Amino acid sequence: MKLQKIKIALLLLFSFAVKAQNMADYTDNWEGKIENSKIFSLKVAIENAGLENAVFKIYSSKESLDFPFNGKNSNFIKIPFGDNSFFEGVLSKNQNEINGFIKSGLLFYHVKLLKSKNTSFTGFWNILMVDELKSNDFYLSVENGSNDNFEAYPILGDNRFTGTWCYNFKKENDFISFSDFKTGLQFKGKLESDNIQLEIYLENLLITEIALKKSTIDWKIGGFKSDNKRSILELSQLENLISKDSLPNTHSVLISRNGKLIYENYFDGYTENVPHDLRSASKSISSAIVGIAEDKALFKSVEQSIFDFLPINYQVLKDSLKSKIDIQSLLTMSSGLDAIDYGSNANLKSPAVEDNYQKSKDWIATILNTPMINNPNRTANYGSANPYLLGVAMDSVISEPLELFIDGNLFQKLAISNYVMFTDFKGKPYFGGGMYLNSRDMLKFGELYLNNGRWKSNRILSKKWIMDSFKNYRVLENTKDKNGYGYLWWHNTYHVNGRGVESIEARGAGGQYIFVIPSLKSVIVITSGNYRNGKTQQPEIIFENYILPYLKN
Repeated sequence: MKLQKIKIALLLLFSFAVKAQNMADYTDNWEGKIENSKIFSLKVAIENAGLENAVFKIYSSKESLDFPFNGKNSNFIKIPFGDNSFFEGVLSKNQNEINGFIKSGLLFYHVKLLKSKNTSFTGFWNILMVDELKSNDFYLSVENGSNDNFEAYPILGDNRFTGTWCYNFKKENDFISFSDFKTGLQFKGKLESDNIQLEIYLENLLITEIALKKSTIDWKIGGFKSDNKRSILELSQLENLISKDSLPNTHSVLISRNGKLIYENYFDGYTENVPHDLRSASKSISSAIVGIAEDKALFKSVEQSIFDFLPINYQVLKDSLKSKIDIQSLLTMSSGLDAIDYGSNANLKSPAVEDNYQKSKDWIATILNTPMINNPNRTANYGSANPYLLGVAMDSVISEPLELFIDGNLFQKLAISNYVMFTDFKGKPYFGGGMYLNSRDMLKFGELYLNNGRWKSNRILSKKWIMDSFKNYRVLENTKDKNGYGYLWWHNTYHVNGRGVESIEARGAGGQYIFVIPSLKSVIVITSGNYRNGKTQQPEIIFENYILPYLKN
């Protein structure tokens, strides 16, 4: 009888403990410290490369994960290390490096592994795309807590990392968990009376542990300074305005002329080593991949219908008008589909708007099921569905993984290795926009086009493709300025001393610009963080008022 009473008491105590853990009690702001500034920079290695007993390894400061594989008789390597995570790479011809990607979450992280011993290759993977954090502050916003329901969003004191996209919130007794859809990181927390013990994992690899307590003061995010560089060109007025926040959230300004870097400066803690979120400026890079594929005769011409590239199950969506959607119409935002992402003539309820098709199960079917509002190659309206379909087309004609084709035929030839690509939900590179590149590498890409497809005397793109890309095909009807548009390149005219200067530009939300100015033999790169304040076109003001007068002189 006494034993039974003890059991009942324990059950009541357990029930009370579970009931007491109401997530409403934890709905608050929490904070802690990351143990060191390089905790998210993971060592990656391949040992016994080329042998049957090869091993792929990922190291954190806590532990390592080993993935044995047979590396014999293959220069191509692919090693899964999670349900949707893998490493893939190609051994270089000189056998001194392996170039490839780690796929984690929605991202392809490019990694270069260099030979360290006869059969060993090593490199590093920066999950947060920041090689060293400038702030070790870690914050967690726990929201909408009620019983076992909650949402939780990690925020770093170093805001150069653009943030997580968290989902899959779960609670079991005093344990919570959630995942970042973007990076693939997983978070597991134990709820205690006055704190949360949080662990961060990559698959089964423990990366770090953070003790969180409730915040009592406002979070301190960003506010970093960058070391000013001395350049050939002096732009002190511009630098003063940026430092006084009159040109807010400007992260970098670089200028080259005649192939020589004449100005380079970074702000808000950014450096030449930090890849920046390009947003839609990477559409122009997508255009380059189409050009490389055409130069290699992987498809016949830009006049081919999109349906020439689609599997048989999508052919039922073809009709007499949609069959005329060709590669050129997609390059010039002129497909005629009701796929206008913004502007006065946008139908934001259309399934083919980017915010809508990305929520569907089948992006291709969703886009091509959408009604036509114009004939193809007649009227241009900006919409990411157009370049997305280009990516689908290119993936169908390229025999190797599309990301490896992009790396081997563009980025390796430009000596670019520190970059990240977004994928679609099928794990393919997303041509609609989404890439991280540092500012110097953005400048290289602009100079490739300024030099008619050559980089350091090597031909990467044909001169014909560059000329076709820079043509002004038609006006983007949904833009306020009615800009002309080429092959995923914007046109604009600026004025100095009463004279016009023509610019061809890659543009991305928040103020990511690559200006190519053929008449001045110049390329200008400006990156920014104006995502929500209406100043996304601020780089145009910077260029026209504070850079162009010096270039004209």
